[in-house]
Amino acid sequence: MIGVFGGTGFYEFLDDARQVEVDTPYGAPSAEYMVGTVDGVDVAFLPRHGEDHQFPPHKVNYRANAWGMKQLGVDRIIAPCATGSLVQEYAPGHLVVADQLVDRTWGRESTFFDGPQTAHISFADPYCPELRPLALRACQESGATVHDGGTNVIIQGPRFSTRAESRWFASNGWHLVNMTQFPEAPLARELEMCFVNIAVVTDYDVGVEGEIPAVTHAEVMKLFGETLGTLKHAVRRLIPLAEAAPRQCSCNSALSGATG
Repeated sequence: MIGVFGGTGFYEFLDDARQVEVDTPYGAPSAEYMVGTVDGVDVAFLPRHGEDHQFPPHKVNYRANAWGMKQLGVDRIIAPCATGSLVQEYAPGHLVVADQLVDRTWGRESTFFDGPQTAHISFADPYCPELRPLALRACQESGATVHDGGTNVIIQGPRFSTRAESRWFASNGWHLVNMTQFPEAPLARELEMCFVNIAVVTDYDVGVEGEIPAVTHAEVMKLFGETLGTLKHAVRRLIPLAEAAPRQCSCNSALSGATG
């Protein structure tokens, strides 16, 4: 089964959808899962912020969300998100298939191994190397302007960055600013699920060179809404591509030799 984390705008892309409630050792997921099909492929969908977008990024129960996916039989997760751009060439409306992330959050439950069992997973490449080229192909076939690779810096939120913070992020060579990719990505890795991101650039962050107006939530949502059709088309295209590909990546055995 393929899993999708996303917003409420994704509900209608599933065929024969039904709600499934999943209990986890980590509490309730953000909402009930919607399970259905896309082009004959079984898909589980979950709005990471809840049905009414009631959970801000620092309050999402990431562990329950990921655990529920695994419990449903998911082995690959597609995780689209909205991002701000830190570089001129990644313009609003473009898609980015990220290849790296930097964690700048705090206080989030980010592992299933709190002791006494411990695990030290390899996380050098946080996004699945087999899914990334397939996601890039799906975005291209959807007619999007898409960039291959980029570093997501994950901020705590829910506020946006100051100009000084944004300039610092850009000076490090990072490309995108987001609030949810951590700890989604490492939790998926600990559960040996593949994880890929398609980022929708909704705005230039305030540290981009030149006079950039301060970003507002309303503007982010407006641009995301305008790009949602292209994004959904890309995700729909990626699902059968992922299903057809043999799973030979190291995500599948991430815990081998990692526990102690």
